Amino acid sequence: MINLKINGLTTSVEKGTSLLEAARFLGFPIPTLCHMDGLKPYGACRLCVVEIGEGSKAKLVTSCTYHAEEGLKVRTATERVVRARRMILELLLASTPQSKIIQDLASEHHVMQQRFRQEHEDCILCGLCVRMCKEQMAAGAIGFRGRGTERSIGTPFDVKSEDCRLCGGCIYVCPACQLRCTYNNPDQAICGGCANLAAPCIEELKYNDLMCYMKPCVACEIVEYEKEKQIKIK
Repeated sequence: MINLKINGLTTSVEKGTSLLEAARFLGFPIPTLCHMDGLKPYGACRLCVVEIGEGSKAKLVTSCTYHAEEGLKVRTATERVVRARRMILELLLASTPQSKIIQDLASEHHVMQQRFRQEHEDCILCGLCVRMCKEQMAAGAIGFRGRGTERSIGTPFDVKSEDCRLCGGCIYVCPACQLRCTYNNPDQAICGGCANLAAPCIEELKYNDLMCYMKPCVACEIVEYEKEKQIKIK
């Protein structure tokens, strides 16, 4: 067994356990887009970043691909981590603003602006569809093509694949295709129509080492309870 600390809590996990699995086992939520149980971790979306190490040696790593190490200290919601996730969500909104999954994640992380050029490419190259087709459906009908800005997903030479069984598995796992946000302003990246905004205490009570990671937030539930109690008294 490997011993490590996650947000100050000591835990033991089996060798080969990812930081994402260890954190979720303890109940710490970590957002992901390209990760799915049953598929090999890929680390494409970078949303699952956590901070490891201390002081000047602290760094951000993708928790889905980084395995637990003896004595490792992990923090899942530092100011640095949350700032990185917000930046990533802005970039994702620039590519796929009509993905409800991305819109909801942006709302949860209190992302209220998108500062990059709007592209409407409707693909974040997370590779979920490629891995699903190859690993679960045993077809391998689609894959990555090109490099850099020319990178895309499809069949070789855009020729219809004889291996494709039209199972729909690729559509089922795609975060850009699963649910579409139907707001009517294509020039505005952030919808906010279904906003589930992060608790205001996150903005007011910032801690360098650990921000609020509770979901639902106990402090917010207490505030709501007190409000309801006051209403009943009146």
